[in-house]
Amino acid sequence: MEELKSLVDNYFILKDKDKELYYAIKDSAKTFKSFITEKLGYNLMIRNDFIKLEKLPGRAEAWMGIEEFKDKNEYVFFMLMLMFLEDKGKEEQFLLSHVVEYISANSVSGEIDWTEYRIRRQLVNVIKYGINLSLFNVDEQEEKDFAQNEETEALYENTGLSKYVVRIFPIDIMKCRDYKDLEDYNKDILDSERGFIRRNRVYRRLLLSPVVYNEGAEDEDYAYIKNFRARIEEDFRNYFNWSLQVHRNGALVVPSENENIKNGFPSTAGISDVVLHVNKRLYEAVKNGELKREANDVIMMTEENFRALLMSVKDIKGQGWSKEYRECSEDKLYSEVIAFMESFSMIEKKDKLYIYPLIAKLIGDYFEDYLTDEEGKIKNE
Repeated sequence: MEELKSLVDNYFILKDKDKELYYAIKDSAKTFKSFITEKLGYNLMIRNDFIKLEKLPGRAEAWMGIEEFKDKNEYVFFMLMLMFLEDKGKEEQFLLSHVVEYISANSVSGEIDWTEYRIRRQLVNVIKYGINLSLFNVDEQEEKDFAQNEETEALYENTGLSKYVVRIFPIDIMKCRDYKDLEDYNKDILDSERGFIRRNRVYRRLLLSPVVYNEGAEDEDYAYIKNFRARIEEDFRNYFNWSLQVHRNGALVVPSENENIKNGFPSTAGISDVVLHVNKRLYEAVKNGELKREANDVIMMTEENFRALLMSVKDIKGQGWSKEYRECSEDKLYSEVIAFMESFSMIEKKDKLYIYPLIAKLIGDYFEDYLTDEEGKIKNE
């Protein structure tokens, strides 16, 4: 069970970094291999030096992506770096200047101005991400950061893992114009195979997404969840010790109590407290009639009204928040709360803010005396 969770949480399991976990997964893989291949439709790669579970989403969502990347340039640089490493052997060394030259020569967006700090900073982010993934190691590096000085040089050593980052696609991706083409490549498959594709998609969505919403009578994924609820719950209980909760407008798997989920919610991060309080305020506003739910349990608010609600929550609860959110500007607080809630499928920003039913399940508050000491006096925070 824990071995499978480790595969879900990590991109690579490297033998030289965690030999115990590597062998634990290798020895126990047969106990969950059928779930991976039949229910999730995933490929489990076990090599002499690493193990990787090739994870694919059931559906591409706006919050998905590389958390460390903030600009599309970084994705372009990353793909060009993978192309650069394609011709490098394992343990082959290369210089930072070689990477810069390759990216400059192969960029389709025109000449890259490496004298611009922002551009250099983006490449530094990509390099750091590559190091964190163990795609290459740093052998030698100048004290001055490349982001500060484009003349800075550094020496790296290829690990060979870069060849396993991009998966093999079942179609010619040169014919794809957007991500929907990748999602819909199997839309013309035989009816006999359609059930397997749908099952894989549903299990993937439940595993990787915070919630799967009911999109109406024609939503075949949600119909599958309702029809095979008992079997799905049994699988997630057996392999993860997670429960399945199915409601009229949404379904989600819930980890066991006190389980520490990577990038989960709620967490110890300061923004987690803020959102729990905001969710509770929204929930109360619906209960007392201040806010109206639509037929699908979605709440619509203007950005102005949401800002006002957020600042009222800060006035009441903010004294207990982390210093970052107690003292930040209204704009920063608003933008970070919106971004965080979007990443957990709680909210969607369109012409208005669309607030989704998941917020009602994720509410929180402090104890009534959280700002008082043992003698009932107000704490000085």
